[in-house]
Amino acid sequence: MRIAILSRNPKLYSTRRLVEAGEERGHKVDVIDTMHCYMDITSNNPSVRYRGKKLPFYDAVIPRIGASVTFYGTSVVRQFEMMGTYSINESVAISRSRDKLRSLQLLSRKGIGMPRTGFAYHPDKIDDLIKNVGGAPVVIKLLEGTQGIGVVLADTHKAAESIIEAFMGLNASILVQEYIKEAGGCDIRCFVVGGKVIAAMKRQAAPGEFRSNLHRGGSASLTRLSPAERKTAVDAAKTMGLNCCGVDILRSNHGPVVMEVNSSPGLEGIENATGKNIAGMVFEFIEKSARPNNTKTKGKG
Repeated sequence: MRIAILSRNPKLYSTRRLVEAGEERGHKVDVIDTMHCYMDITSNNPSVRYRGKKLPFYDAVIPRIGASVTFYGTSVVRQFEMMGTYSINESVAISRSRDKLRSLQLLSRKGIGMPRTGFAYHPDKIDDLIKNVGGAPVVIKLLEGTQGIGVVLADTHKAAESIIEAFMGLNASILVQEYIKEAGGCDIRCFVVGGKVIAAMKRQAAPGEFRSNLHRGGSASLTRLSPAERKTAVDAAKTMGLNCCGVDILRSNHGPVVMEVNSSPGLEGIENATGKNIAGMVFEFIEKSARPNNTKTKGKG
C-alpha cells in the first residue's frame, strides 16, 4: 500500500518509527508536512497539492497533527477523506477530541468515569464554581493547553479564586476540575488501536510536580490494567470515534476516571516502557481496515 504520514517533522521519534514500521511491512510511506499541503476544491474532483504537485492517491493516511494546527490539519484530512483515502483517525473525530469541553460532555453523556468538572465563561459566583467540583484543592486548565501547559493546581480556595480571576481577565476559557489526590501524581496512558488496548504505561510525575506528562519530566513504566480500566479506555476511544489514540486515566477512589483522549499519542515513551512494537501494530490495523471510502463520514462531517 501507499501510505502518507501527515507530520510537520520527519525527525520526530513517532514519525520515524511509523516510517520504519511501514517500510518493514513492504509499504511505500511518504511523510507530508500538513501545513505545506493546499487543497484544490473542485466539484466532484477534490485533490491535494504539495510543493507544486498534485499528490498521488494514497490508500491510507496517518494524521500526526499538533494541537496548534488542528483547524488546518483536519481540513487536509477531510480533503483526503473526500478523495476516498482511508484515514486511521477521521477529521471529525480529531476535532472532537481536541475540544476538551466537547470531549468531556460526550464522555459524561456515555457515563464514562471522569473528574467532577466545571466550565464557565464569566461566572458571577466563582466561589460556587469551585464548591461545585468539591472545593479546593482544584485543578484549573486552559481549554487549549497541551502537554501539561496551562494546567495549574490551586491548593486553597483563595488561590483558586485568584487564578480563575487572572485567567478570566485574559478572556481565557478554562475548566475547573476536582483534584484526584489519591492518584499520587500518577496516571495511566492506555494506547488504543482498533477498539483494543494494545499497551499501557504508568506515568509518574517528577518530585514536586503534579503533572505526569513526560514532557514535564515524568517517568514511565510498564503497568497492568484492571478490567475496569481497560473497558474505560476502550469506551472513551469509541465515544470519540478514534481508531488510534492515547487515553489518559487516573486511579481514583471511585474507579478509573478519564483525563484526556489524545488523537496523536506519542510512541517513544510507551514503546520504551513496554518494549512493544506499537508502530507495527498501527500498520497491522491499517492493513485490515484501509479500503477506499471506508470512513464513517467520508469527509461530510
